[in-house]
Amino acid sequence: MNITWALLMMALGSVGVQHNSHEADVTAALQSAMNPSIAAQHSSNPDASPNTAGGNEATPAPGATPDANASPGATDTAILTDPQPDAPKVKGIYVTAYSAGGSRMETLLNLLDKTELNSMVIDIKDDAGYITYKTDNAELQQMGHPQPFIGDINKLMERLKKHDVYPIARIVVFKDSVLAKKKPEMSFVTANGSVWTNKGGDSFVNPYNQDVWKYNVDIAKEAAKLGFKEIQFDYVRFPEGFEKRADTLKYTKSDRPRVEIISDFVKYAKTELEPLGVRVSVDIFGYAASVPAAEGIGQDFVKISKNVDVISPMVYPSHYSTGWFDVKDPDKNPYATIKGSMVDTHKKLDPLGSFKPIIRPWIQDFTASWLGSGHYVKYGKQQVEDQIRALKEKNVDEFLLWNANNRYTSGVDYEK
Repeated sequence: MNITWALLMMALGSVGVQHNSHEADVTAALQSAMNPSIAAQHSSNPDASPNTAGGNEATPAPGATPDANASPGATDTAILTDPQPDAPKVKGIYVTAYSAGGSRMETLLNLLDKTELNSMVIDIKDDAGYITYKTDNAELQQMGHPQPFIGDINKLMERLKKHDVYPIARIVVFKDSVLAKKKPEMSFVTANGSVWTNKGGDSFVNPYNQDVWKYNVDIAKEAAKLGFKEIQFDYVRFPEGFEKRADTLKYTKSDRPRVEIISDFVKYAKTELEPLGVRVSVDIFGYAASVPAAEGIGQDFVKISKNVDVISPMVYPSHYSTGWFDVKDPDKNPYATIKGSMVDTHKKLDPLGSFKPIIRPWIQDFTASWLGSGHYVKYGKQQVEDQIRALKEKNVDEFLLWNANNRYTSGVDYEK
C-alpha cells in the first residue's frame, strides 16, 4: 500500500496513539507520520499507549563531538563468526527486574521447564534508567542509580543456570531519565535550562556523547562477567520526533548524520564486547524493514543489523495499522502480518550476505485493547501459535515473547 497513507493510518491506529489520547498527542503523531517513519517502542504497560517515533531529512546543526573523526567503532568489521556457537535456537520471554527478583520468577521458570521455551531477556538497566541490582562498580554507581530490584544478582544467575536458561541482559540505552537528571550535560536541555522530557515525562541522553556510550557498554561488560550470554540493547535511538527539536535544544553535537551516530554506537559496543564472548543484539521497530531509514531518530535497519549478532524487530501485529500487508486489521490476523513483515525483513537484510545477523523477532503475547472495539482480538494460544507458524514458514526459527506484565499464555505449542 502507499507508504505515506500507511504511516498516516498508523498514527491514527495502532501505533503511538491510544484511543483516548489527548488531541495534542494525535496531532504530534500525524506530523510524525508524514515523515519517513513512525512506530511504537516497547512499552512498560501493554495496555498503555506506546511511544511514537518519527524522522525526516533534517540536517543536524553543525558542531563537533570529541575527536569525531576517530569515533569508536567507526570502522566496519566483518561479522563472520558467532561468539556463542553453541547457543540454542532461542525461544524466549521478557522478564522485568521485579519478576526476576520476586515470586513470579518461580512461575516463569516453571513455564520454561515445561515447554520448548529456553531463554529469558531480563532488565539489567530498565526503561527509567535504573541499574536493577546492587553493583560494586564505583563508576556505575557514580553515573547511574543502582536499585535492589534483583536482590542477589549472583543467586539469580545460579538459578538460571540450574534451569538451563539462556540468559540475555536487556539494557535500555538512550532513554534514561536517571542519567539525564543526574548529568544534564549528557542530555538535551531546553531554552529555560531544564532537561527536556517527552509527553510521557521521560528524558533521553545524548547519543552524540561518547561518555554515554561507555557507560552503557560498561554495564554490558559487567552483565557479561556475571554470566549473561547476550547483551540486548533497546532504545538505540534519538527521542521520538527529534527532527522537530534538533536545532532548538542545547546538546553536544557534530555535523554527522544521526543514523551514523547510532550505527557507530552499535559498532563500538560490538567491538568492546567481542573479547568477552557475548552476542550483541539490538531491538528495532518492526516496520523499519518496510520503510526508508528513520533519519529523525537515527535508526537505519540495515546499518544497525550489519553490526550485531542478532537483530530483534518488534513485529507485534497490533503495531501495524489498516492496510499493512493487505490486512484490514493486522491485530486480528497475526499470521498474515508476521509473514508479511518477515518477507520485508529478509528482503532488506539478504544483501548483507555474511553480515546478515540472526533474525529473532519480538512477537505479541498481550491483548491490544487500546485499538478499540472491532480492531483487536484477545490474544491467546491460537494467536501466539499463528505468529510462530508464520515465522517458521519464512525460515525464522527464533523469537521472543513480549508481555510487559510477564503473564504468558499457557498451553502454547512453541514448535508450531
